[in-house]
Amino acid sequence: MFVNKTLVSKMAIKKDLKQKIDDLKKEYDVLRQGKDSLLDIVFEAELPESVYNSNAIENSTLTIAETEKILLDLEVSRDVSVREIFEAKNLASVFEYIKGKVDTRAVDKDLMLFLHKMLISNIDQSIAGRFRAQGEYVRVGTHIAPAPENVEAMLDATLVGYTSNHTSYFLEKISLFHLDFEHIHPFNDGNGRIGRVLINYQLLQLGFPPVIIRDKEKQTYYKSFGEFRNSAASKRKTTTLDKVLASALLESLHKRIAYMKGEKIITVADYAKKQELSSSVLLNKAKRQTIPAFREKGVWKIGEKFVYKLEE
Repeated sequence: MFVNKTLVSKMAIKKDLKQKIDDLKKEYDVLRQGKDSLLDIVFEAELPESVYNSNAIENSTLTIAETEKILLDLEVSRDVSVREIFEAKNLASVFEYIKGKVDTRAVDKDLMLFLHKMLISNIDQSIAGRFRAQGEYVRVGTHIAPAPENVEAMLDATLVGYTSNHTSYFLEKISLFHLDFEHIHPFNDGNGRIGRVLINYQLLQLGFPPVIIRDKEKQTYYKSFGEFRNSAASKRKTTTLDKVLASALLESLHKRIAYMKGEKIITVADYAKKQELSSSVLLNKAKRQTIPAFREKGVWKIGEKFVYKLEE
């Protein structure tokens, strides 16, 4: 039996960043009262972007525009493989499913299997909805995943470690869970996409909005796996993924707060022009999330009423 005794490095996420997330969460909770329909619209508008980025990380050739057309059942201008069409539609269905189930289902192996079956349906029925079986080994880069006969016990240990950890910051717990899950690689295919879905499921269960891990940040995201595997087994490092998730969560909160405030949304470039500020400086601050900017289809935007201060 595997017992997950892995510890997360303390203070991976700094106190001031935790306070910033806490403050935004409080504002989000106040503003969201009576605005479920607006948040649903934001979710639906964001869905093609979420699907596109998660699939692009796995080397899908679809563009975000093509992904959007596929989800709307519109014709795509070039020949696209049947597999990529189902990858887009299935992942969208998975995202929509978890949004409605956060209050009724816990994260467990049954949920993982159900989501995987939904994801791989019409792509490869022989592996859909089941963990790797005896003799089914997988490799990701130079990482050879644990033997299939160890998968379920390792997942059990990961699940127990997540639910019994009452001391680590919630993002550090989610990072550790995700890195453990991807290290185990329990499925023959779809591990990355299911792992990123589970990140959002865990955030939604805690009352946070979903996040997008973007294809543009793929190299940093992948770096987190090597950092995790190369650290001491008794104290796995999650620092890089902590930062990726924290930045993505800030961006998601900033976006929803701007919409719930009823602000006019403009591009950061237009904001810089109106305020006679350097566009490149503001874009750099947007990437670092030191201003309340967010991306829509890759374009940085911000609420028009935001008051920029030199110390931002």
